[in-house]
Order: sequence, then structure tokens, then C-alpha cells
Amino acid sequence: MNEFPSLKNDLIIRAARGQKTEQFRAERLKHDFFEICRTPELATLITLQPIDRYDGLLDAAIIFSDILVIPQALGLSVEMLPEKGPVFLDPLVVPEDIDLKLRNKVDVDHELGYVFEAITMTRKALNGRVPLLGFIGAPWTLMAYMIEGGSSRTLSKAKTWLFKYPEESKRLLQKITDVGVDFLIGQVKAGAQMVQVFDSWGGELSPFDFNTFSLPFITQIAKRVKSQLKNDGIEPVPMTIFCKGSWYALESLSNIGYDTISLDWTIDPIYAKNITKGKVTLQGNLDPNMLYGDHDTIRASVRKMLEAFGTSERYIVNLGHGILPTVDPENARVFLETIHNVGLELNNNHKN
Repeated sequence: MNEFPSLKNDLIIRAARGQKTEQFRAERLKHDFFEICRTPELATLITLQPIDRYDGLLDAAIIFSDILVIPQALGLSVEMLPEKGPVFLDPLVVPEDIDLKLRNKVDVDHELGYVFEAITMTRKALNGRVPLLGFIGAPWTLMAYMIEGGSSRTLSKAKTWLFKYPEESKRLLQKITDVGVDFLIGQVKAGAQMVQVFDSWGGELSPFDFNTFSLPFITQIAKRVKSQLKNDGIEPVPMTIFCKGSWYALESLSNIGYDTISLDWTIDPIYAKNITKGKVTLQGNLDPNMLYGDHDTIRASVRKMLEAFGTSERYIVNLGHGILPTVDPENARVFLETIHNVGLELNNNHKN
């Protein structure tokens, strides 16, 4: 195993486990997006940028990578085009493509070893300042990308598979799940101290379809990753699940083995706390677009969020989705500084 520096800030790790805590583009212009992902030195550099810029205000770093490296590992070609996003050059069209276009067996060390190398390099470069997080895309979200060929407003092609070829869809979802499990285990062994599963298109499914085509596979991921790590003599790391728009699944998500549920901005904190009953740590959930507001609006919104979730409970402050690329970095600083200041204030009030 690698020898890593001692961790100086473990707040997010303790928060995810429900333990008591205190209070959380230049390279892109020079390099292709996936070139950065596949170059550990560049991935490390970009992962460290926010930690350096907001020194002392962030409690975790997340490795620079992308959820679509799994479809690439399976054999599909994906490009990241300016102003358009990800584009699959030869997406899946019919179930027969599972055998024709995808690898039967994926060796994650061979296909995704560059991510493991970036994680190890970044973990060492962080020198214990904050924990390093890894992640994958959830099977349903990845399946949808692989069939749609990119982003989609309706997901009509992917949903056609679910309703016309349900068994073949489950076969594809299982194939993605197996790679995802191996990939997360590899990330932990490489140095990731916490991992997250992103089901960004989970909310595009009805409750019934979510329970059929998403929940069983994200459940597998949590159980298999933790079990395999234990079998390998490695302490399982905290795991987070994020299912954007799947408010109806909160109770189920709190019972399938994840330590933290990340919430989008459409879920009321009080509702989430009532449903999950303290069984998991909640994370989120400020609307990322709020960072386009003025500083007073940002401060007021953060205060409202912290008061609703409660700083003395199982809670990790975060946005309700990823930060948008055109946000003013100073607005992000106001967001982070307000978390720190209001968090201390509310904690002191709670103690008194």
C-alpha cells in the first residue's frame, strides 16, 4: 500500500460517518478535457487549484476526472466539445451493440489506471491538508449517455430501451455496475478517502422505474465496494449517493448502505431530515445559480440553508449540484466564508 501523509483536516470524513465535527481555467484552455483527465500531473494540478485558492475554506478535494471515463473504458469513444459538452462518436443503438461495441471484460487497472495514478499523486501533493474524494457515475446515468450519445432533454432513446428492452437494459446496467464497483475499489486503494456515486439523471425516472432500473444497481455498488474492501483488509471509506431530482427515493436511499445522501436544491431540508431520520448524513443543497446573485443574497441564502439543516446534526454543507464554470470566483469565496462565519455563530448559539 502507498504511504500517505497524515490527514490534517478530516471534518468531511467524520461528518459523513455521523461523528461530531467542527465547521466546510487556464489549463483547460491549453489542453483537451479528456487529455487532462488522462494526464495525472494535469489532473493533480487542477484538483489542487481550488484548495490553494480558497486555503482554509474547503474541507475536501475531489479528483479531476469525469463520469464518462467508464463508457470509455467499456470501449466507446467520447469527446468533450466546447459549448456542447460530451459527444459519443458511436453510441449504442440496439441491444446487440452491447456485445458488438462494448468490451466483454474491463481491466480497470489497464483502462483507468491513469485515474488511480492521479489520485495517488494528488493525495501525496495535498500532504494531508484535506481528504481526497473519488467518484463514478451511476449505472442509469451512464447508460443514458451511452445510448443518447450525449446530453438530452427527453432521454427518449434511453427510455425506449427501458420500456422496449427491459431485460437487455438490466444486462447493460449490470455490466456498467461491475466496472463501477471495480473502479471505486481501485480509487480507494489508490488513495481516495471518500467516494461518491452521481445519478445525475435519476430524477428523469418515475418512482417505479427508478426502483427497477437504478436503485438495485446503486445498492449493489455500496454493498459490494464495502464488502470487497473489507475482504481485502482495507477499512471501507464513507460513500455518498447523489440522485438528482429523485426526492421520492430519499427513504430508500437512506437504507442501502451509503453514509451520505447529497441533495439537490429542489428538496426541502426539513422534509429530507424527517424522511431520513438521522440514519445518514445529508449534504447540500444550495442552488448553484445562487452564486450569480449579489453578495448579500448569497450570505442570506447560506444562512437560511444552515439554519434549516442545523449545524449540530449530520450535515455537510455543499451546493445542490456542481459549481457552474462562469461563476465569479469571488462569489464562491463569499459562499465559503459565509459558511464558516455563520456556522461558527450558529454553533456558539447552540452551545449557549
